[in-house]
Amino acid sequence: MEALSLLAPLRPDGLSSKLHGPGKFIIPSARHSERRNGVYLVNKTFMLERSQTCANILHASIHNDKKRFESKRAVCAASQCSIQQNDKVSGVVSQTQEFKNKFSYSFWSQADGPVKVSVVETEAKFVVYIQVSSLCRALSDLELIWSIFRSDSSSLIAQGSKKFAAFTNNPFTEAVTESSNFISMSFDQRYLDGHVVSLEFPSAQAPFFVSFNLHTSPDSFGSGGSVFGTHKNTDFCIPVGIGRGHPMPLGVSFSTDESVNFSIFSKNAESVILCLYTGVSNDCTLEIALDPFVNRTGDVWHVKMNNCQNYVAYGYRCKGDILWDTGCRFHMRYVLLDPYTKILGKFFPSKVQEQERLASQTKYLGLLQKMPFFDWSSDVHPHIPMEKMVVYRLNVGLFTEDTSSQLSANLMGTFAGLEKKIHHFKNLGVNAILSHPIFSFDETKGPYFPYNFFSPMNNYGPEKDGVSAITSMKNMVKSLHAQGIELLLEVVFSHTAEGGDAACQMITFRGIDNSVYYNVEGDIGRETYNSINCNNPIVQGMILESLRYWVSEFHIDGFCFVNTSALVQGPDNHSLWQSPLIEAIAGDPLLSKTKIVADFWSPVDMSYKKVKFRHWKRFAEMNLQFCFDVRNFLKGEGLLCDIATRVCGSGDIFSDGRGPSFAFNFISKNLSLIDLVSYNDCSEQSWNCGEEGPTTNRGVVELRHRQIRNFLFILFVSLGVPVINMGDECGFSTSNDKQRAFDWTCLNSSFGTENVAFIAFLSSLRSRRNDLLQARNFLKVENIEWHGSDQSYLDWNDPASCKFLGMLLKPNWADISLSSWDKGNMFAVFNSSGFPLIATLPQLPWGSFWVRLVDTSLPFPVFFANYDDPDAFSCGGLNSYQLQPHSCALFEAKKGSIGK
Repeated sequence: MEALSLLAPLRPDGLSSKLHGPGKFIIPSARHSERRNGVYLVNKTFMLERSQTCANILHASIHNDKKRFESKRAVCAASQCSIQQNDKVSGVVSQTQEFKNKFSYSFWSQADGPVKVSVVETEAKFVVYIQVSSLCRALSDLELIWSIFRSDSSSLIAQGSKKFAAFTNNPFTEAVTESSNFISMSFDQRYLDGHVVSLEFPSAQAPFFVSFNLHTSPDSFGSGGSVFGTHKNTDFCIPVGIGRGHPMPLGVSFSTDESVNFSIFSKNAESVILCLYTGVSNDCTLEIALDPFVNRTGDVWHVKMNNCQNYVAYGYRCKGDILWDTGCRFHMRYVLLDPYTKILGKFFPSKVQEQERLASQTKYLGLLQKMPFFDWSSDVHPHIPMEKMVVYRLNVGLFTEDTSSQLSANLMGTFAGLEKKIHHFKNLGVNAILSHPIFSFDETKGPYFPYNFFSPMNNYGPEKDGVSAITSMKNMVKSLHAQGIELLLEVVFSHTAEGGDAACQMITFRGIDNSVYYNVEGDIGRETYNSINCNNPIVQGMILESLRYWVSEFHIDGFCFVNTSALVQGPDNHSLWQSPLIEAIAGDPLLSKTKIVADFWSPVDMSYKKVKFRHWKRFAEMNLQFCFDVRNFLKGEGLLCDIATRVCGSGDIFSDGRGPSFAFNFISKNLSLIDLVSYNDCSEQSWNCGEEGPTTNRGVVELRHRQIRNFLFILFVSLGVPVINMGDECGFSTSNDKQRAFDWTCLNSSFGTENVAFIAFLSSLRSRRNDLLQARNFLKVENIEWHGSDQSYLDWNDPASCKFLGMLLKPNWADISLSSWDKGNMFAVFNSSGFPLIATLPQLPWGSFWVRLVDTSLPFPVFFANYDDPDAFSCGGLNSYQLQPHSCALFEAKKGSIGK
């Protein structure tokens, strides 16, 4: 049976009716209503289509002119206004007991007189005082017929009149202390203007609604008795345990008095219903229809509940037009996720809901839980300067999801599992983690399609729930910080997981207010249904609040904004040079102290859409040009000027007031390093080294390994921030499956062991030679020289001569401290040709000689050597060095005698 709501008024002629327009009533058909104990219960689905309210709650003093109140209505929600001193019932309350909250309501009745109601909350109960004044000449014959209900017939709690014997088993019956007949109360007449009846209910049963009407005996008004309610022919309806609420903050907020405030933005919704659940797998237990005159401030709908202990989850249903040409796409039947939800619970609809498809699109509900306490007392942000960062990019779930991680089942693929692997980052010399998005996302689409922007993915918690995800993430961040490692998050604010039609997932923003949250211009037939309108003031505010939340609540050190192009998109679909959102992020007093990185990769179509925007000297960038130019060079293509520009810090991009430390250089991202050297892909500028895919050809395998070392070498000796992709330290292949978990056995292979040691060496080298490899500013002309093969002339723009490049780096002695006075020149050479080339070593002053630190063509362990290694290959006395095909080498000048 469909759920029923006690919302229909009871007319004197016994027919259930509702206001359908000015002066018009309609009678629900039999399929829409059901009469129980003399009260009509109206089908909830039918009643949700009502355009008028069931309760006419007024907030001003009652006047005889009823027309003044025709437009002041409320939908089953309480007023926040306190009882005034001149309110007679208020005086009664103040004389009888101490109270926590009090609400007053005024109705105009069909008997041309006022009915005043006060709801008083004490520590253990609610007391409802109903006061009448001169409604009839014989008050002793006036009878109260009342009912108590929630949102459907299964939640009908009690009905009664002057006799309560039939309800002795009802939990509310024993709490009713006064007769339901109107009687004169024995208290000071200063507080009484009429007659009062009171009903008492235990606080634990709230929230609920009290619906009542008034009956007179056959002799009171003539030949027959009368039943009357409000002047609009509806039952009187009072919410108990429900207040008006506050518009801010958005989302759910908990007060110290255990009350809970709900607030949601929707500019274009005609009505909003708060849906409460006693369990995430149960039907909706309580629905509270928010009144636009009571529960709306501006474009924010809000309501307060005095007690939510009986409820564990919530969502919203919004009613409005479905106008495709203007972008309005409200669907009343869908229960929507609050965009500001902090803790999510998986929703499992009942069989009835599945059959009727009333909530089949709902996947998550917001949980009514306070944020768990966490002790941050000993946590300190590392505050690593950007030029000193070495970044490891990973997917939290895939990083430890495989059984090869040797973690327990509850830790695999979680924040706690990543925490157990911190030693791996230390071994590599990594001091920053860049995580794929961790917001709750659609598992079928991946982490770049979030449901909302405030809750971590439940599956990343040991218990696979929201609370454990929050706690374990905080523990992970605290442990990373204790080891001097920062955490940066990739965030996606350009789109959501929602689809474009009713058959797709209607999780949150679209059903709440599509035309505000999304770009609706030209989205019909262009598959851009889920493009977020980032520069709308409302959406901008939500994004800023999300970012601040992650910094303040989770101590995140920075953000990488995926698909940044969408963040600078204006209302006409053109890019804004000065985006309001970008400016707000750059100037925010909290966010401006974090690391902010722009990434122009779009996960929607796997493309790069770079645009120019005003970065306020705050936004770093994922250096896509570095990736492509290095790939082209190592396969023997491109121009020498391109690779030289990238190695020197991409001055063509970052000389606009930022510097090389704003360049986040990377080689691999969507394609792993081993796949980059194993497959030919024009879009990725990859080269298979002679054979396509996996091979047993030893020569091809050795060349692939050498190319991987070349990529890593150039990455670390270039100015900027090196970014390593998960698995590139050990030759892990995704086999074009981007959802493949990291195989930890790759670290135990010979190549994995060699590569981990090589990366650790390069990280240490950058730290030791921070004067040249970690420069915050671009090198001056006098600090760098360029060399061709065997002192040949460099033609920067000739594609035929792009195979060899030598780079001499000379310290700026004025900037070197006395403790580092012995730091000498460095000479790096790169050969991308398929044959050996001679590198002429620059001449050194007397008393110095060259030490070879790296030659990627040599076997392990001699292809790299530490500066202080006595077995390091000395090039002293040599004028030249033969560089093998597809290899790179690095030399450092050392003072002293050869061999010492």
